[in-house]
Amino acid sequence: MKLFYEEYKDNEIWQQLVAKLPWGHNLLLIEKIKDKNIRKIYAEATIENGWSRNVLAIQIENNYHLRIGNSTNNFNDVLPNYSSDLVNNTIKDPYIFDFITLKENYKEKELENLMIIRIRDVLLELGNGFSFVGNQYKIEVGNTDYFIDLLFYHLKLKCYIVVELKASKFIPEYIGKMNFYLSAVDDLIKSKEDNPSIGLILCKEKDRFSVDYTLKDINKPIGVSSYEISKFIPKEILESLPTEEELNLHIDTYE
Repeated sequence: MKLFYEEYKDNEIWQQLVAKLPWGHNLLLIEKIKDKNIRKIYAEATIENGWSRNVLAIQIENNYHLRIGNSTNNFNDVLPNYSSDLVNNTIKDPYIFDFITLKENYKEKELENLMIIRIRDVLLELGNGFSFVGNQYKIEVGNTDYFIDLLFYHLKLKCYIVVELKASKFIPEYIGKMNFYLSAVDDLIKSKEDNPSIGLILCKEKDRFSVDYTLKDINKPIGVSSYEISKFIPKEILESLPTEEELNLHIDTYE
């Protein structure tokens, strides 16, 4: 309590800010973050996102303040200034999906399935304002069906956010596909009240120069972020698990 008093006794703005936080959150912020400018980022994010003390601790450990607004994108070039700042402060890089466990050589569909199963955790990592619309969301262009990996609506940005998952390093071809999806969503789904849709490509890794060069002449707002998964099934356990064929055989025999 003495330390809390000494930290904020002469700053009315800080007093108003920390008054909105539970006692445990304030202790954690004082203990873990000495730089008050950085501490302010976490205090404001906690209030905005409603983080529990445990979630706040995880965000501090995962360097939230370095990840927010760190994606490689063309937002400043294709969006109005007031809008680009808000979007930049919404999109992170990297995203931390440490609640997902996968084998090391996983496929995009496996990542998507687990994200759907843990959609509440995904929404928490994406941040406040994201609302889940659907996965493998079908859009029909001409006589052909296309399927968006993940579709969200952002309540504050007032726009759809198209997310494509890639279990590999970024390649320029991903931008063309995303540009197509955004055009389709804007034409077929977006209402007059909605802002232009935003694309987010999540890759296992990326080269910023390649992304910047690919986005150079693209007029749709697209961001490219990496993601991290810290939990993989050990090789020895993976090798002991039954294969998909063995599981299907067992099901057929049982039936």
